[in-house]
Amino acid sequence: MKFILRLFDNLFWTLVIKGLNQLRRNKQFIVILTIPPTLQLILYGFALNPDIRNLKLGVVDYAQVQESRELLAAMTSNNIFILESILTSEKNLSRQVEEGALDIGIIIPPDFSRKLATKSATIQVFIDGVNANTAGIANNYINQMVQAYNNRLASTQISSPVLLQFVFLYNPGLTSSWFFLPGVMGLVLTLIATLASAVLVVREKDIGTLEQLLMTPSANWEILLSKMLPLGILLSGDVLLALTLARLVFGVPFRGNFFLFFALSGLYLLVGISLGILLGTISRSQQQVVLMSFFINVPIIQTSGAIAPVEAMPPFFQILSLFNPLRHYITIVRGILLKGVGLDVLWIHVLALIGFLLVFLLIGIRRFRNQLI
Repeated sequence: MKFILRLFDNLFWTLVIKGLNQLRRNKQFIVILTIPPTLQLILYGFALNPDIRNLKLGVVDYAQVQESRELLAAMTSNNIFILESILTSEKNLSRQVEEGALDIGIIIPPDFSRKLATKSATIQVFIDGVNANTAGIANNYINQMVQAYNNRLASTQISSPVLLQFVFLYNPGLTSSWFFLPGVMGLVLTLIATLASAVLVVREKDIGTLEQLLMTPSANWEILLSKMLPLGILLSGDVLLALTLARLVFGVPFRGNFFLFFALSGLYLLVGISLGILLGTISRSQQQVVLMSFFINVPIIQTSGAIAPVEAMPPFFQILSLFNPLRHYITIVRGILLKGVGLDVLWIHVLALIGFLLVFLLIGIRRFRNQLI
C-alpha cells in the first residue's frame, strides 16, 4: 500500500490530476467531445453508402401484355427501382428524364410478346448519365434483372458443366455500413484527438500557464504525458460511444476481443493526441491550429481507406498510405469487429502505431522547450 502511494506521490501524477481537473471543469470542452462525434458517426454512417436505392423509373409500355407486366414486376420487386410513372409517349418520357423527374426510362415495343415467342425482343432504356457512378450501377442492375427474367422465360436449359456457389465471408449481406463504420470511427477519433490536443496546447500558451509548466523541474516527457493521459481518458468515452452507435444504430457485429479493441483504440488515441500536441507546438494561435489540422487531417483521411478502399488507389498512393497511422487503425478495427482476429494477425499494424507514437513524441519533446522562442 505504501509502495502504491509512493508511486503516485510525485510531480508527474500531480500534473496528471491537474489536467484531469481542468478538463472536468471545462463543460464546453466535454460537450464538444460528445455531441459532434455522435452526429458525425450517424451522418457519415448513413451518407457514405455506395448502394443505389429508390431510382425513379418511368415506363412507356406499348405492348400491354402479360410478358411486359412480368418484366416490370421483376424490375420493381425490390427497392432499387421505384415505378414513378407510366407514360403514353416517348416524348414525355424523354422530357421527364431530361428534367430530372426520372432516373431511368424504359420503352417496351408493341410487338414485344411476338418477338419473345420467335427469337428476341429489344427494349429501349434511357439512363440519366449526369452522375456517372449511379448510371453505371443502374445499368448493371438492369442487366442483372433482365438476365434473371430471361432465365425464367427459358423453356429449356442446357446444364452447365461448371456450377458456381458464392460464399461471402464476414459480411454475408454485403452491408455497406459494416465497411464504412469502422472507417468513420477512425476518422472521427482522428479529428477529435488531433484538434482537441492541439487546441489545449495553444490555449495553455494564451492563458500563460505553459510558461509556468516549463519552469517546473519536470522533464519534457512528463509534461507531455501529463497532457496526453487525461485527454486520452476522456476520449476513451468517444471510443465507447462510437462502438455503441455502430452496434445499436447500424448493427455492425463485434466478433473479436473487446479488451484488445479498447487497448488498441487507446494506443491510437495516444497517436492522435501526440500528433495534435506536435501541431500545437508548431502553431501560435487557435486559428492556425484549425488550418494546420485541416491541412494534415484531409490527406490522412483520404489515403486511409476510411472512405474509398486502398486497393482502388493508384500504386503510389497505396505505398504512401503505409505511412498513415489511420490506415493501420482502420485495418485493426475492421479485423477485430468483422473478422474477430487477434494480435497474431494484427501485430504488424500495432507495431506501426507504436512507431508513429514514438516518432511524434520524440519530435514533440524536442520542440516543446523551444516553442516559445
